Amino acid sequence: MSLWARITEALKALQSGEGLSAVFERLRTPPERSVAFAIAVVALGAKMAKADGQVTRDEVTAFREVFVISAQDEAGAARVFNLARQDVAGYEEYAQRIRSMFEGHPQTLTDLVEGLFHIAMADGFYHPSENMFLENVARIFDLPERDFTRLKAQFVPDAEPDPYDVLGVDPDMPQSEIRNAWRTLVRENHPDAMIARGVPEEALKLAEKRMIAINRAWERISAEAAD
Repeated sequence: MSLWARITEALKALQSGEGLSAVFERLRTPPERSVAFAIAVVALGAKMAKADGQVTRDEVTAFREVFVISAQDEAGAARVFNLARQDVAGYEEYAQRIRSMFEGHPQTLTDLVEGLFHIAMADGFYHPSENMFLENVARIFDLPERDFTRLKAQFVPDAEPDPYDVLGVDPDMPQSEIRNAWRTLVRENHPDAMIARGVPEEALKLAEKRMIAINRAWERISAEAAD
């Protein structure tokens, strides 16, 4: 059964009047955590799509920046998006419930924010309202400011990434410790590690830009140390 088919099954309760937030509560544990991750990204992405006052004609296109969506699953993906967009609950309530659902899994919450950055930049423009939205979601998720800055630099063209921020290290740390931090990030962003913390296989595209940024940061730091 595809991810979107599983999501459709999870959302059948909506037909009886249950909201998405109630569905979240039933998806706290593996293996359905990957369904929860997808719903969380799509639900918050739907709210963010209205943050700049515009909702694109084909929202599914934006979600292709995060998820692999087959032709037969497009209707299911669009249905989840529209359910979230039509829900009267504010995005802050969604974010609070998502944070509760992934309590004790801060890296998964970071993955979620990264997915939202993918969606925000799908049209090639980072709107100030989207920035405010993402800053608020990151605050609700207790995402460290340094991590938010790193993600923003990874996606927003005019935000030059600091290689030390990308690796989460300080410039005065020994080179051996910086190397260890780089290796740890590489391990944490291996597909198996991401799946273990709830990222669905269909969303492993998240790791692509991240790994490029991580390796580029290490290359820059290594080159500076060699000079």
